Amino acid sequence: MKSAVVIKSFPDGIAVILNSEISFNEAKAAVERKFSESAKFFGTAKVVLSFEGRKLTPEQEIELIETISSVSSIEIACLMETDPEKNEVYLNAMNKFAESSDHNEGQFYRGNLKSGQTLETEYSIVILGDVNPGAKVVSSGNIVVLGTLYGSAHAGGGNGNNFVAALDMKPTQIKIGDIIAKQGEKGLKGLLRSKSLPKIAYVENSQIIMKPITKELLNDPSLLY
Repeated sequence: MKSAVVIKSFPDGIAVILNSEISFNEAKAAVERKFSESAKFFGTAKVVLSFEGRKLTPEQEIELIETISSVSSIEIACLMETDPEKNEVYLNAMNKFAESSDHNEGQFYRGNLKSGQTLETEYSIVILGDVNPGAKVVSSGNIVVLGTLYGSAHAGGGNGNNFVAALDMKPTQIKIGDIIAKQGEKGLKGLLRSKSLPKIAYVENSQIIMKPITKELLNDPSLLY
């Protein structure tokens, strides 16, 4: 008989493979047993998590994450998608975020920011969702949006040595250090007509430059400054 739940480790996290032939409640109970039994093995590891084998609603994903957290000391950094190309962007963005955060201090926000909402932090931040029009993210460090950036993003202090990255970059305004670029201005000109690709924005020669996120760019931090 096919196992209710199988846990597999990979270099950047844990894959939880769920049996699609049983009810969600049965799968949830099996996840609870598995992670309870494996709690000592995983310890207090900070991991990227993925659910595979069956389709889950956002509410079911949250239930499973809460279940895992309740029976183990695992810290779940983010939830990966099943799209291999998006997963690669997720992992690259996460690695870049970790490398650039002071003392590895950073924050994660899961969910969409709605119009009128402002998320403000003194640390670098990864947002697992969209920043909708009229919403704003303000960070003293870097900003990574694992979704679409429609609203405003203000990153970094006065030195301009920070960046804003998003899987889909369509911002109303980006501010990095003291440099500002608004939709329709030179820094963001043509953005809405461009192909939906992961992009990164940073300061070069006192203006905000935006480029597609490439392996070369991620692997060479000197290209950002």
